[in-house]
Amino acid sequence: MSRTVIVGIDGSQESAAASDWAAAEARRREVPLRLLHAWSSEEGRRTRLVDPAAARGWGERRLSTAARRLRRSHPDLQVQTAWIPGDAVPTLCAAGDEAELLVLGSRGLSGLTGFLAGSVSLAVLARTERPAVLVRPHDTAVPEAPRPAGDVVLGLDVSQPSSELLEFAFTSADRYGCGVRVLYSWAGPAVYGPDMAGALPLLLTELTKDWRRALDEALAPWTEKHPAVPVVRQCHQGRSTQDLTEASRTARLVVVGRRNRHTRIGTHIGPVTHAVVHHSLAPVAVVPHD
Repeated sequence: MSRTVIVGIDGSQESAAASDWAAAEARRREVPLRLLHAWSSEEGRRTRLVDPAAARGWGERRLSTAARRLRRSHPDLQVQTAWIPGDAVPTLCAAGDEAELLVLGSRGLSGLTGFLAGSVSLAVLARTERPAVLVRPHDTAVPEAPRPAGDVVLGLDVSQPSSELLEFAFTSADRYGCGVRVLYSWAGPAVYGPDMAGALPLLLTELTKDWRRALDEALAPWTEKHPAVPVVRQCHQGRSTQDLTEASRTARLVVVGRRNRHTRIGTHIGPVTHAVVHHSLAPVAVVPHD
């Protein structure tokens, strides 16, 4: 693995926002930033009047324009560029797997149409073996632009806590000098019986105690390792997607997991992560784990 932050560049507003975020992240990590543009032969078949030389010229101009802009705003940052012929998804995955962090642009549309956007980003998230961050251009309709410097929000499944996920969240918060807000939302059990109206509140109280105890146990090694990072625990009955999306309004970064799967069926990122990627107002870090 090389100590670089890589960002995909395609000339869009989304990739410009991603490159700005990636440049700031590379400076914090004190590593070079590499701007990558991939050109697929499929594009040549769809646009027969464009030959590969012209396509490469467009790609290199996009890269040089982005690099000049970032060097002006971050004069102390080492900015590299790379034009790579090949399909975007495998090219970005291969580059990201060799980097410290991969950053991509995301349209992040609100509403149901959001689930139709960002096919390249979703495909990369499903395959990459390293953490990737998706950054959306700031919506002008959102009044809090520019984004406030909030905490790192971590969506954690305490029944199967991932050390990779916890390490990424706490290390990021340590680097930013902020806190970690850990969210675990659990669904209430389906219960049946003659007196459930009286028994249900007691059952929910016991379940809340159990889940909070499990959350404390999962966090204990990391709070000990990062004593300077403030931690806020939010463990209650609710919906993970809704809670994480709401928390993203004031978050610096939202961190969610993606369990490694090796089948060809499905999006491979899980329904909660899939929804958060599209609806979060903050950048989203997706961390693969076993």
